[in-house]
Order: sequence, then structure tokens, then C-alpha cells
Amino acid sequence: MIVTADRLKTVEEYYFSKKLREVRGLIAAGKPIINMGIGSPDLAPSKSVLDAITESLADDGAHQYQSYQGLPELRESFADFYKTKFDVILDSNTEVLPLMGSKEGIMHISMAFLNAGDEVLIPNPGYPTYTSVTKLVGGVPKLYDLNAEGEWFPDLDTLRQQDLSKVKLMWVSYPHMPTGATASKDQLKRLISFAKENDILLINDNPYSFVLNNDPSSILAIEGAKEVALELNSLSKTFNMAGWRVGMVLGNAAHIDAILKVKSNMDSGMFYGIQKGAIAALKSGEDWFRSLDEVYQRRRELIFELADALNCTYDKNAVGMFVWAKLPENSLASEDFIDKVLYDKDIFIAPGTIFGSNGEGYIRFSLCVKEEKIKEALDRF
Repeated sequence: MIVTADRLKTVEEYYFSKKLREVRGLIAAGKPIINMGIGSPDLAPSKSVLDAITESLADDGAHQYQSYQGLPELRESFADFYKTKFDVILDSNTEVLPLMGSKEGIMHISMAFLNAGDEVLIPNPGYPTYTSVTKLVGGVPKLYDLNAEGEWFPDLDTLRQQDLSKVKLMWVSYPHMPTGATASKDQLKRLISFAKENDILLINDNPYSFVLNNDPSSILAIEGAKEVALELNSLSKTFNMAGWRVGMVLGNAAHIDAILKVKSNMDSGMFYGIQKGAIAALKSGEDWFRSLDEVYQRRRELIFELADALNCTYDKNAVGMFVWAKLPENSLASEDFIDKVLYDKDIFIAPGTIFGSNGEGYIRFSLCVKEEKIKEALDRF
């Protein structure tokens, strides 16, 4: 009998992997399921992006192995994007590393900086992959609480009272997933100070800055941030390119070089055509962002109506492509609530608990659903 590695005992199959199998089974059985659970953009990339990948296919070397660091033009486009959008200056040769999606970056960063037994500060609620990857590489998750009363920002004074001697990394995500909370410049400064005080590498996972957000921000815009911080970003949400798997990690040269040592042993470069499409996306004008927000704004208003129909409360000022909604008092537990809606109304909504124990009492709607489907969902109530 072939025995699996012990590390597999520390993690479970990703929730959406399991739950979407159940949802697909219901669809196969003829159920008219409306999927509001997952943030996979249903809109297409711009014509310029599609043209760029199509036209690139005949280029010399288009189908060969590519550089582990990506095309110089792609790194320059990332750097130009950060200068234009965030006023962050980056050396495209040493401080920018393209990734096959930012999820890849979570693993690469963890492998580059964590030894067995090192602790990692992880938000509760937060992206489940931070915890699973930490466990897979032998690290120890150390959850920190986020809640509505604290505006979904960590209580750094409480953290300072804990033993942080084994903490190596801290994951943050602003705009925050799943709640849509943002962090002010002052709050980002406090995070940088906290990281410096405790010799912690701080990573901000930042894929939602350009969805329904009038004030995009980067932690790297804070003075001195590069000393202790990295930032992950992605084209998935901003440019409707989730399946293309294009992300980036940005930070000082030493940190990026450490991540490249891992990455260069894990893949053989990103497909040339995808890189050319990404370059075109990063050069998009303001009309692109405006048109995207117009679609999501209409959808969000309808989702607000649906949340009202379920007697939920929510923050209308939250950003990103989700609506984080609090269930009414004396309601069912989150997972029981979404199962009831799934089987009674054929609508799948994500339970807050998949993002951590502090997600109990909440559900999350995705805006990656066409308006007519949201209206249909409303009609079912």
C-alpha cells in the first residue's frame, strides 16, 4: 500500500473544490442552480487583450520556453502600472516577478521564507489558502481576529502582548477578502511599523483594488515598506483574466530573488501569448475601469436587494466583487443557512465560515453573476 505524505494530514480538500462538485451534481440532475458563491469573473477581457494574444502566436519564439522572470516588457508594464496607479517606484529588473496567478505566489513565498515550526500570522476571516499553504510547508498558523467592531483591521496592541518570537510572516489583504473592508494610509503605516518592530515579513494580497473602489492603495506606497513588505497582485479580477493565471509579486530585490529561487524550480515560464495579453491589459485606460465598475455597480444594487430579502445587513461602502452580509439574529448557522437556500431555492451562496471561525453568522455573495440571473434569484424569494 502506498502511503501519502504526512503533510496531507494537515489539510483538507479546498471547500470550493468539494462544494462545487455537489453543485454540479445538482445541475446534472436538472436543478436550475444560480451560482453566487465564487468570484470567477464572467465578463471577457478587453478586445485589445484578445487581439494581443492572437497576434502574438506567429511571433518568433512564441511557443518556446520563456524566461522564469517573464518578458522584460511585462515586468516594465507591471512597474509602470504601479507608478501610475499607486505612485510606487519599482525596478522592473529586480523588484517585479510575474507569477502564474497570485495563488502560486502564496506557495512560493512560504517555501522561500518558512522553516518547519515557524509561525505565520493569518487573518480570521481570510483567504483559506494562507492557512493550508502554511501547513503544507511545515509552518504553524497563528490566527488573528478581525471583526466588524474593529472594522476588519487587526488589533495590533493585542498582538504585541503575545509571544511573537517564532512569527516569520504575516498575511494581510486590503482591500480585504471576504469582507471588502479597506485600510487607510495610517493603518497601513501601523502595519509596517508592527512588522519592523517584530522582524516579520508582511505580505499584502491586493487583487481587489480596482473593483468598485474610488481610492486604490498599495502597501508599498508607505515609506520604508520595501524593507519588510511584499505585495501580491493579479490580473484576474481587474481585467477579467482569472483563467489566464497572471499575477505578480513586488518588493525589494533580496526578497524577490529568494522567491525566484523557488519559482525557477517549479515552472518553466509563462506562455508568451499570455504575457503579451497581460501587457495589453496593463496599458488599459480609465474607460476600462469605469465600464467595469458600471457593470458591478448595477449587479451590487441587485445583490443588496437580495440580501434585504434575506433580512441580512451589509456595508454599502465595502469594495471589491463580493457582498459580505450578516445573517439576521437567531438565524441558522452559516453553512446550514446556505444549504437551505441551495436546496429550497436552487441558489448557491458562500458561507462565511469557509474563511474562518469569525465568518460564522455571515454569508458572501459574488458579483460575478449576470443581472438577469440575480433578478431571477430575487424572483425565487
